Amino acid sequence: MKQGGKVLIVLLSNLLVGVCFDAAASPVRPADPNNPQTLNDYLYQSAMNNSGLKSAFEAWKAAIEQIPQAAALDDPQFTFSYFVREEMKHSDSPREQDYRIMQMFPWFGKLEARTDAAAAAAQAAHHRYEAARVKVIYQTSSVFYEFAYLARAVDVAKDNLELMKHFEQVAREKYRTAEGSHPDVIRAQIELATMEDDLISMTRMRRPIVAQLNAVMNQPTDKNLSWPKEEKFVPVEIDSKAIAGQIRAANPELAAMHQQILASRKMVDLAKKRYWPDVGLGVEIDNMPNRASGMQNPVMAMVTINLPIWVDSYAAGVRQAQAETAMAQREKIQTEFDLIAQAEQAMYELDNNLRKVRLYEDILIPKAKEMIEVSEQAYRTNIIDFLSLFDAQKKLLEFQLTYQRVKSNYLQKQAELEMLTGQPLVTVKK
Repeated sequence: MKQGGKVLIVLLSNLLVGVCFDAAASPVRPADPNNPQTLNDYLYQSAMNNSGLKSAFEAWKAAIEQIPQAAALDDPQFTFSYFVREEMKHSDSPREQDYRIMQMFPWFGKLEARTDAAAAAAQAAHHRYEAARVKVIYQTSSVFYEFAYLARAVDVAKDNLELMKHFEQVAREKYRTAEGSHPDVIRAQIELATMEDDLISMTRMRRPIVAQLNAVMNQPTDKNLSWPKEEKFVPVEIDSKAIAGQIRAANPELAAMHQQILASRKMVDLAKKRYWPDVGLGVEIDNMPNRASGMQNPVMAMVTINLPIWVDSYAAGVRQAQAETAMAQREKIQTEFDLIAQAEQAMYELDNNLRKVRLYEDILIPKAKEMIEVSEQAYRTNIIDFLSLFDAQKKLLEFQLTYQRVKSNYLQKQAELEMLTGQPLVTVKK
């Protein structure tokens, strides 16, 4: 084995020892790990406990242990012979037993190709672990943002429910003073019942989302989780022209495929070397217990080679290895196209959601709140009917819920892009 291969084993082993699950997503340890409330808290718990991530880590460890096995020679062979024919024991050169030991050595380059293939496979396992890591980050982030959306949606629904209760009270007061009609009160009560039912549906959505978060953190799905804290919305800066290059350079799935291609090429080299024989070196010692003849225990040096005559099977092995290499290359090309196409869709949705966030935040919601104020005043003074006031309230609820939805969608697509590029996106400086 070449020195470079030995260095690679040391580097891989040191890297493996240095990797801990709390570094899988680089989160900061939360103050209370048992009560996660922020995205960082959930990422920490997922990195520490996710079974799929731990499985990928163990697969990486197992692949590294394949390298010294590939670099090792076959076990030496020891043979003991005992002569059962009496004439061999009583002849002029009496022999009762002999011993031989033989060590086979693969032809030049076989051991190196086998070791390099194992090293490339270990590197591929490392990148598959990295792919599992970014996938866990994405899964955790995506469900967390859904949980955060639900929390904000429940708050919005509660606020609007209180607003509708206020409108119902206004309608009652106008009805008592004969300035309003009974249908206005009934409409308000119907809407109150509908909004209360919607709030119940939202609240019950908490259970399946909590189950998903618990699952990614490898803890009982029925464990209660507190509502997440509301975090400041900060958009990211996307260089759409650079995304494809970032995927090609840093996506761990593609990196794993690249290393698998290298391993397959080494297996082609190894298959081609099967045409060459392996060489065995050994010694044989004959045990002669009768020294009267003056004979000493002879020691013989031995050389043996295998005869690679089954060339059809060797050719089939070469074709198999070449086909597996071509398959790995084509899979990598297709995966690269698929990932870039997925990134294009994610960038479109990211841009579209950010545009809507700004639209609702800067224009629609402020205008809807203004409309509520003027509509209530107009209703109190009999300028508009209750349906107009009700429509203004429905618009505000719709805008507020949509605003929370597009913010969550934006953050989920950001997490998806970070998974595809294998690195965090840069936030916009304000």
